[in-house]
Amino acid sequence: MTDLVAEIEAADGAEDDLRSLLRWLHEDETLDVRGRIGGAPPTSGAMGTGFDLLQLAVGSGLSTASLIVSVLQWQSSRHHAPAVTLRRGEVEVVLTPQAARDEETLRALIGLLDGHPAVLPAPRTEETGGDGGTP
Repeated sequence: MTDLVAEIEAADGAEDDLRSLLRWLHEDETLDVRGRIGGAPPTSGAMGTGFDLLQLAVGSGLSTASLIVSVLQWQSSRHHAPAVTLRRGEVEVVLTPQAARDEETLRALIGLLDGHPAVLPAPRTEETGGDGGTP
């Protein structure tokens, strides 16, 4: 099992969102994941922010991919889906509902969390039209 942290930006309802996400992950039979909700240490001079972290233990590389898909499915089931930051060691990725639309980006995010360097796709521009600039 490897540790992974899921975080939702501190906002109204962040703790409820984390509890909802944890329930969703526990109900997903494809995952080998254990989790608990905890608080992040407060910044210097600030009071604690309550529960805003979901600490996860993920089984295998397949579970990492399944975890990302499950988080994206959870986001798509919500009316106002928050971005979810996943962190493993020094690597941090932010999952947004829009990430589910690009398979190449998803593969790169999974690779990063599994410790494999990845090259993210170049952003599309109006000049290239997203096709590499060919006429």
